[in-house]
Parts: sequence; structure tokens; C-alpha cells
Amino acid sequence: MYSTNSRSRHLIVLPAILLVSLFVFFDAAPVFADGPTAAEYGVVLNLSGKQRMLTQKMSKEIVLIAMGHETAANVKNLQATAGLFDKTLKGLRNGDADLNLVPTTSSRIIRQLDKIDTIWAEFQPVVQTIIDQGSVSQDQVATVAAKNLPLLKQMNKCVKLYEKDASKSGMSSDPGLAVTINLSGKQRMLTQKMSKEFFLIAYGHDVENNKLNLQETYTLFDRTLKGLLDGDVSLDLPGTTDTTIRAQLTKVSGMWTSFQPSIAFGADPATTTIGSDKVSTVASGNVPLLKNMNKAVKMYEKKAAGGAL
Repeated sequence: MYSTNSRSRHLIVLPAILLVSLFVFFDAAPVFADGPTAAEYGVVLNLSGKQRMLTQKMSKEIVLIAMGHETAANVKNLQATAGLFDKTLKGLRNGDADLNLVPTTSSRIIRQLDKIDTIWAEFQPVVQTIIDQGSVSQDQVATVAAKNLPLLKQMNKCVKLYEKDASKSGMSSDPGLAVTINLSGKQRMLTQKMSKEFFLIAYGHDVENNKLNLQETYTLFDRTLKGLLDGDVSLDLPGTTDTTIRAQLTKVSGMWTSFQPSIAFGADPATTTIGSDKVSTVASGNVPLLKNMNKAVKMYEKKAAGGAL
């Protein structure tokens, strides 16, 4: 049986222990950062968006190898493209100093990256086999044609999640910029997607569906390019008044004017054969279009960082 004095001592000791425990808990609790800055979000949106392009660039290069078009160069390009996709995918999750990527902390984005990892784990061995062989079979073309779009779609979902977070956080003062970086980045992907579809038609794979896809892809590219310049309410694009960015987009527009007829020829239902001259035109023209669209995206990224263009 406890005495009154004993109970009093316990009443004094218990609050003291409680206070010490609370102190230790709060002292040991992690201090969370406010999240990525606008500049960091600019890099994340740029490079996650670039991943979409890389899925299509790999696929395009594989079809060119299958067609025997500049095989050695396209095998080398494919190796570089696949390597960059893999490095960036890991960097989005864990951070990468070389790419200026900060680690992703959002649990829902990490879950989305998990989905992409699963698809990439199936797609990458096919790509590596093609690199090792230096050639592509019809079955491999069919596999790549089937598997590249799920990879693209899941990567696009990831970009949309980053865009949503950026609009609410680091870019909350200019949410239109997050949309603009996303869609200008998506334009890079569309240059490669339309080229891939054109080459699949030329190769003779699922021609009817690829013609329909090509028509849709190049129409979206054309509409988005106009929206980046002058705005598009349906696309949530505010347009651009910055003279430097407008000059770059105008340059892209001029290149697109020259490139579009060849693409439209491939999408035309009346086209039954695509000659080597047309293949060469698209093969040589798509990369300059991609590079100049990428310059515009980098300008938007700098704008997010508040730097001079």
C-alpha cells in the first residue's frame, strides 16, 4: 500500500517524464521542407516531360533500324536515348545532381513512378536486344509498336501530377506557366510520335491505324504551337508575350510549315506507298524540329527560375 508521500512523488515524476518524452519526440521529429522551388519545378516538369519524348524517339529509332535506314547511326542513337530515359527515370525518384533533379517526395507521384518502372522493366530488355543485335525483326517492331504507348501514357500521367503539384506549390503565383511548360514539352514528344507513326506506315505495320494516329498527332502539334504563341482556352494556354520566346516559337513554326506536307502525305488515306525520298525527308527533318522545340522549353524553364532569357 502506497503512502500519501509516495503518491505525491509519483505525481511529480510522471509529468516530468512526459515533458522529457515530448521534448525528445519533437526534437527528433524531421523538419520538412516547403517543397521544390519554382526553379526546381521547372527542371522537373521539363525533364519528366522530356521522358515522354524519349519513349517515342526510341520507338522511332527502332523502326528506322528495321527499315535499314542509317542503321549504325540509329543503333548508336537508340543506345543514347534509352540510357538517358533510364537515368532520368531514376533521377526523378531519387534526385540527380547531373540533371539538376531533386528527389520526389510525393507519395502519389512515387506510386506513378512505380508503374512506369514496371513497364520499363518489360520494354528495356527488348530495346537492349536490338542494340546488341544491331537489327530489328518484324516481331520486335510489333512488340515495340504495342508496348511504347503504355509507357508513354503512364509517363504523361506522371507529368500531369507534377504539373498539378507545381501549380499549387512552387508555381502557385503563375500556374499558367506550369501548363505551358508541360504542353511545350509535350510538343517535343509529338515531333517524335508523328515521325514514328510515319515510319510505321512506310514499314507497312498496322497502316490504317497509324494513318489515323498520325493525323491526330500532327493536328495536335499544329494546334498547340498556335496556342503557345497566341493562347488556347481549351488547352489552358495563356499564350506568350515574351519577345524572345515568341521569336523561338516563330522559328519552330517556320520549320513546321516545311515539315508538315511530308507528314500529311503519310497520313493521307490515298497514299499507298512511301518512297525512300520521303523517308529521308522525315528522318532528317524531325530532329531539327525537336531541337528547336526543346530550346523553347528551356526558355520557359528559365522563366520559371526567374532568370534572363
